[in-house]
Amino acid sequence: MKIKKAIVAVAGSGTRLLPATKAMPKEMLPIVDKPIIQLVVEELVEAGIEDIIMVTKWDKKPLEDHFDYNWALQNDLKEAGKDKLRDEVKKIADLANFIYVRQKGPYGNGTPVLSAASLVKDEPFVFVWGDHCLYSKCIA
Repeated sequence: MKIKKAIVAVAGSGTRLLPATKAMPKEMLPIVDKPIIQLVVEELVEAGIEDIIMVTKWDKKPLEDHFDYNWALQNDLKEAGKDKLRDEVKKIADLANFIYVRQKGPYGNGTPVLSAASLVKDEPFVFVWGDHCLYSKCIA
C-alpha cells in the first residue's frame, strides 16, 4: 500500500534557537532562500506524499500562510513582469493538500500523532519533524 499522508510535527516553541525564534517559528528559519519547512515538504512530495497534515499551535500562522496562496503578492509580481518568480511562489501552495490540526497540549513526541489520528485512521502514514533538515547522498 502506497503511503500518501504525512504528519508533520510543527508545534514546538523553538526555545533552543532563541532569540532567533522569538518572533518567527523555527520551521520558517531560512536555509539560503527557502524555509526549513518548505525543504521538508518538498522532500515528502518527492517521495509521493499527497496530504501533508501539520500539527501546529497558536503561534504558527506564518507557517500556514507560507503554504497558502498569496494573491496580492502574485498580482504584484505579475504586474512587475516577474512571471518566473510569481510561478515559483504559486507553486509552493500547489505542492500538496495541506491540512492543519492544533496540538492538544505539550505532552510529548506522540502528541502530534494522537492529534492527527482521526485524519489518518487506518491508513499508513509517515511522521516527520518540521524543523529537521538532513542532506545526504544515498549510496547503493
